[in-house]
Amino acid sequence: MQRGLIVSCQALPEDPLYSSFIMSRMALAAQQAGAVGIRAHGLADIREIQKIVRLPIIGALDQTYSDRAAYITPTRKEVEALLPLKVEVIAVDATINADENFLSRLKKEFPKQKFMADISTAVEAIRAAEDFGFDFIGTRLTGYTEQSKGLINFDVLDAIVDRLQVPIIAEGNFDTPDKARRALETGAYAVVVGGAITRPQLIAKKFVDEIGKAHLS
Repeated sequence: MQRGLIVSCQALPEDPLYSSFIMSRMALAAQQAGAVGIRAHGLADIREIQKIVRLPIIGALDQTYSDRAAYITPTRKEVEALLPLKVEVIAVDATINADENFLSRLKKEFPKQKFMADISTAVEAIRAAEDFGFDFIGTRLTGYTEQSKGLINFDVLDAIVDRLQVPIIAEGNFDTPDKARRALETGAYAVVVGGAITRPQLIAKKFVDEIGKAHLS
């Protein structure tokens, strides 16, 4: 994967664009714009994207379990479901909420597969890279876990870019071109942008909210 922009193409069930077909077209638009990679969630979405897009894919399979907080590719079962799709990188929750035994065995059991650790704090990032041997570190969960409340994306990025030897993928609220550029200048290998590109209802709402502030005669 080259350095640059990775576009996260995913939609929630309540989103108007919730469709594997539509996500594949979002990914194609990202490719045409010059993106260097795609992040996608779910087997159906990944298969549709692979039909028409020739970019490296960071794949993940979200699954919730009643006995654990981690939900991004949280167990071996989800990893094994993703393997036949041959995505270049599999993203895994590597926060302190995840199963430590599962994380420690990933690279031993699947040595040919590249893995990215989705983390929320610098301590989690260092553990994932130095103790578990992850190939990439992503800041996807910063601000979304109990232990990262109050942190912002650049807090974590600044703390790990000079410490770790593996590529750092900036992700999570890098939602403007200026922030994306700054992430790379800070030392990130690439930056993932999602909703600011692929969720038009959120993009439109920014315009609606700002227009609502207008003082009209």
